[in-house]
Amino acid sequence: MNHKKLNQFYATAICGNDILSSTLYVSGIAIIFAGIYAPLVLLLIAVILFFYKSVYTEVVEALPINGGAYNCLLNGTSKTIAAIAGITTFLSYVATAVLSAKVGVEYLHTIINAVPIIMGTIVLLLAFALLVIMGIKDSAKVALGIFIFHVLTLTAVLFFGLISFLQGHSYFVENFARTTQIIQTQGGFISAIYLAFSASLLGISGFESSANFVEEQEKGVFRKTLRNMLIGVAIFNPLVALVVLNSMPFEAIVSAKDFLLADVAHAIGGTAFQYWIAIDAFLVLSGAVLTSYVGVSGLISRMTYDSCLPSFFDKINKKGSYPRIVIGFF
Repeated sequence: MNHKKLNQFYATAICGNDILSSTLYVSGIAIIFAGIYAPLVLLLIAVILFFYKSVYTEVVEALPINGGAYNCLLNGTSKTIAAIAGITTFLSYVATAVLSAKVGVEYLHTIINAVPIIMGTIVLLLAFALLVIMGIKDSAKVALGIFIFHVLTLTAVLFFGLISFLQGHSYFVENFARTTQIIQTQGGFISAIYLAFSASLLGISGFESSANFVEEQEKGVFRKTLRNMLIGVAIFNPLVALVVLNSMPFEAIVSAKDFLLADVAHAIGGTAFQYWIAIDAFLVLSGAVLTSYVGVSGLISRMTYDSCLPSFFDKINKKGSYPRIVIGFF
C-alpha cells in the first residue's frame, strides 16, 4: 500500500520515547552498583552504542525490511535461529508494554490516588492499541508530542539541578566518600563497574525498535533515528545521574529507586516540579507502550510473510496498520 512515510522526527519520536524513558530509572540502577562512577558507566554505554550503531546501520540499510534482529539473522544464519530471535524480541515487547504501562500508571497514581493501577494499566494498553490501529502516522504525531515534552522536562531537570548546585546544595562529596564502601560490597572496582554496566544496559532498550518499522520511514531516515537516539542517551543519562548524585544522599537514592526522578525533582524544584515529573513519566512511559505496538506490528508482519506465523495476522487496513496483530498483542 502507498502511504506517506515517516520523517526523522516522527520516526525518532516513536522509538525515542522508549529509550529516553530509561532516564527515569537507569541512574538509580547505575548508582547503586557504582556510586559516583555511575555517570562514567552511562557514558561508556553510549560509546559502545556508537560502535553498535555503525554496524546496525550497515546491516539494516543493506536490506531495509521490517523485522529488526529477525531480518538481520535471517540473512546471516538459519531461519530457525532467526525465528527464535524474532520470538525473543516479541517477548521483549510484551514485557516493555506491560511494565511501561504499569509503571506509568503508578506515577500517575502518586498524584491522583483515585486512579486504579491494574485497571488503569489495561485501559492504557487498550487506548494505545486503538491509536495504532488508526494508523502509524496518527500514532507518530502523538509520539512526537510526548517526545518533545519529555526532552523539555529532562532539560528542566538539568537546569534546576545546576541551580541547586550553584546555591550550594550538594551531596556529591558525601556520596564520593560513600562510594568506597559501595565498591567494596560489590567485590572491588572492576566488579562494581561491570555490574553497573550490565544492569544499565536496560537503559538502551528501544534502540533496536527503529529497524522493526524501517519500511514505514522515508529513505535515509533510519540512520538518523539511531543518531538522534544516541545523542539523547549520551547527553541525558550521564548528566541526570550527576544531578541525582548531587541532589540526594546514597541511602535516599536506594530507597527512592522506583520513583527516583520524581524524588529528585522534589529536592531541586519542590512539589510542583515533582508533579511535573510524574506527569512526564506517565506520558513517556505511555509512549514506550506505543513503541512496543509499532515495533511488534512490523516484526510479526515480517515473520508472517516468511510463513513463521499464520497468514491470519498479515491483514493490513486502509491506514497501513495491522489490526489483528495489535489486538492479538493486546
